[in-house]
Amino acid sequence: MSPYQLEETLLTLSDVGLRLGGRAVLSHVNATVRNVTRPGVAQGQVVAILGRSGIGKTQLFRVLAGLTTPDSGRVLLGREQRPVERGSVGVIAQDYPLFEHHSVLENLRLAARLAGLRGEALEQRCRELLERFGLEAQAACFPALLSGGQRQRAAIAQQLLRSSRLLLMDEPFSGLDLRMVHEVCALLREVSREDELFTIVLVSHDVEAVLSVSDTIWLLGRDQAQAEADGARIVHTVDLMERGLAWHPDVRAAPGYAETKRELEARFLELPRHDPSP
Repeated sequence: MSPYQLEETLLTLSDVGLRLGGRAVLSHVNATVRNVTRPGVAQGQVVAILGRSGIGKTQLFRVLAGLTTPDSGRVLLGREQRPVERGSVGVIAQDYPLFEHHSVLENLRLAARLAGLRGEALEQRCRELLERFGLEAQAACFPALLSGGQRQRAAIAQQLLRSSRLLLMDEPFSGLDLRMVHEVCALLREVSREDELFTIVLVSHDVEAVLSVSDTIWLLGRDQAQAEADGARIVHTVDLMERGLAWHPDVRAAPGYAETKRELEARFLELPRHDPSP
């Protein structure tokens, strides 16, 4: 097991509740993400939110991004534990949004300008990210000419130019073949080492993929102890660091992987099918 320590809190969900159309979507969502430190490694945090379709993952994603204000509770960011605001975090939706009428390089330049970079520093940072994400040959291409994988890498590079240390990703493995899933997992492991205080929160229903890339998994759902009218909450947390399953290039070969996968799948399948959304 790699040695590590948990330091200060970087993300707090405190009693978050949300109602839509008069029905509860989220109820009493509580969780924290703490700074993970490892000797000799700038280790960021990767948290996965797993849940069945329609359970409220997208709404929780929007609350974390500051795009939806919860009816109760708070989301607090960073060492300062400041309230989340729209535009204060990096967000990558399933379609990897880019400015379609700008080249890949110009997309990065626009993001860099918004982050306050100018002149030679701006150009150097954009070129560094193009090289890092293997997009040098696509620098002059418009997004419509990119493959799905290239578009995703460009979207991640764009968001890394922001000053935020929180990156939210919605279903980053959706529609990808097995090889591409492995490539995305490797990319996310690399990106997570961008900064020790950098945190990636990804929403997914792909158990194997999140086991390959995450250090913590939050299972979003409802359990039998909840009232029928309640929305979803985090019903189980899997700490992959504690189990020695975090930060592996091939976690499937690690001791305890198969048992953890079976446990997570069983808990996932046991969740009620109730859809709290309108």
